[in-house]
Amino acid sequence: MGDEGSVRVDLWIWSVRLLKTRSMATTACRAGHVRVNDERAKPSTTVKPGDEVRLRHGGRERIVVVQKIVRKRVGAPVAQECLIDKSPPPPPPEALVPVGRRDRGAGRPTKRDRRELERILDRYRALNEPAPPDDDDL
Repeated sequence: MGDEGSVRVDLWIWSVRLLKTRSMATTACRAGHVRVNDERAKPSTTVKPGDEVRLRHGGRERIVVVQKIVRKRVGAPVAQECLIDKSPPPPPPEALVPVGRRDRGAGRPTKRDRRELERILDRYRALNEPAPPDDDDL
């Protein structure tokens, strides 16, 4: 389980349960969502203890440091021993942009629905934008 040496990054990400399937890990690498030591990683890139792995998935970035090398999927308690998680905490739900949801089977939104949604999003953006600098600050 704690083999020394190196292992493919896609296999390691799957083994320590950062992603659910190995094919998801491989796809994330090919799409450029995985970086090892600040360099874009191919699925075949090798990782060794001490390497920093950055993974963008699910709208957030996970930053982990490799502690142990594992080649097979392990349980959650063992997986936590294989990495040091340096990820920033996820944003609070209030900070996320509201997503317009429609009832299932309601059909396509009408022009009126679209305009209402745009008005709501414009108000949300106006509230969350930083204030422009004053001319006195320049």
